[in-house]
This record gives sequence, structure tokens and C-alpha cells, in this order.
Amino acid sequence: QVQLAESGGGLVQPGGSLRLSCAASGRTGSNYCMAWFRQAPGKEREFVAAISRTHSTYYEDSVKGRFTISRDDAKNTVYLQMNNLKPEDTAVYYCAGRLAYIGAVFTTVDEYDYWGQGTQVTVSS
Repeated sequence: QVQLAESGGGLVQPGGSLRLSCAASGRTGSNYCMAWFRQAPGKEREFVAAISRTHSTYYEDSVKGRFTISRDDAKNTVYLQMNNLKPEDTAVYYCAGRLAYIGAVFTTVDEYDYWGQGTQVTVSS
């Protein structure tokens, strides 16, 4: 089993930045594809970004050029650097993980086995 714990959320003004962290514990290692999803009130959970075992990255179109996903396997931690935040980025952000072959990236909720509890990000003036 793998446990995921997000941190770093908060209230930020439009145009501001936040860095989310996702710490993994349990049966950890570098054999996982990791991702960030988000869920706004009244909406379905949606894909934000993913990173493969080889550090290849994939982003949802609305966050390209603003968000950066990265991983530090030595620390069992995945990050999401969010810049130029917009009110429409307001949501609960979730970290997700699954075992994966090298280079594989997954972008749907159903493809992930492990989830954190989420961290709230609010973008408002």
C-alpha cells in the first residue's frame, strides 16, 4: 500500500504562485507514474498534470506554461509549481499514483490506484 499526503495549498491572489507537495509513504519507490488532479465545487475531478518514471511530463491544456510537475524520488515527493494563478484554478487538488511501465503516463481518474486527501487552493482577490 502507498499513502499520499498533499500540502502547500492556501489562499492566493490572481497572478500569484503556490507550490504543492505530495509526500508518499509505505511501499514507495520510483516505479510509479504520479499525477495531480483537481476538483472544483459542483464539478467532476479533472486531470491537471502527470509525470512518468523517466520524468516525462504531460499537462492539461489550460495549465500549460503556468504549472510545472516534478518529482524527487529520493524524497518520495512530487511537486506542482503553480504560477500566474487564475480564479478558475480554485479547487481541491489531489495527488495520485499508480505502478507503471517506464515512460507511461496516465490522465484519467480511473487509471490511478492511490490518492491523497486533497489540499484546497483558492485564487481570489
